[in-house]
Amino acid sequence: MQRNRLLATLGLSVLAALLASGIAPYDRATWLLEVAPVLVAAPLLAFTYGRFPLTTLLYLLIAAHALVLILGGAYTYARVPPGFWVQELFGLSRNPYDKLGHFMQGLVPALVAREILLRGRYLANGRMLAFLCLCVALAISAVYELIEWWVALIAGQGAIEFLGTQGDPWDTQSDICWALIGAGSALLGLARLQDRQIAALEHSAHGRGQG
Repeated sequence: MQRNRLLATLGLSVLAALLASGIAPYDRATWLLEVAPVLVAAPLLAFTYGRFPLTTLLYLLIAAHALVLILGGAYTYARVPPGFWVQELFGLSRNPYDKLGHFMQGLVPALVAREILLRGRYLANGRMLAFLCLCVALAISAVYELIEWWVALIAGQGAIEFLGTQGDPWDTQSDICWALIGAGSALLGLARLQDRQIAALEHSAHGRGQG
């Protein structure tokens, strides 16, 4: 019951943030592009909850990632206020908020892949599992960069806000690097917690099956 309340709170928080961000975003087309993953993931998570509920950890991180995307969509990544605070604090040459988005883009997919591979009994816990989770995160990051490129080709100058490069010629490479850092951080720092929550989920499912 406590878990259900937490998940409901997360879902309502993301929905409220999404609706608020859509009232008057800086650029409507950019907002739609940035929040598109949320619009795709939310119905998918709701549809699969009954048959394949994820760990609470994953739902928390997915909600956090969604909020990062929504805030970036509302302001565009180059204009998010907290990013300016960090830029001023560390004397950076650009607003670094988009790097948080790419960090989450590595962290969350790595743990999603890990949970699916473990719970589906596709792989046992070990180095190969960690390697493939890193590969999945990097593949998703690379595909996202390809999407940015395609949007830029189609929209021309209109894609500048979506790309958010801020004049950095190495933006694509650093984006993928931050995704790698996020994925590695997830596997090093959160794997044991995820394992415990997976075990609890499976024990609960087994108990319901016997009942």
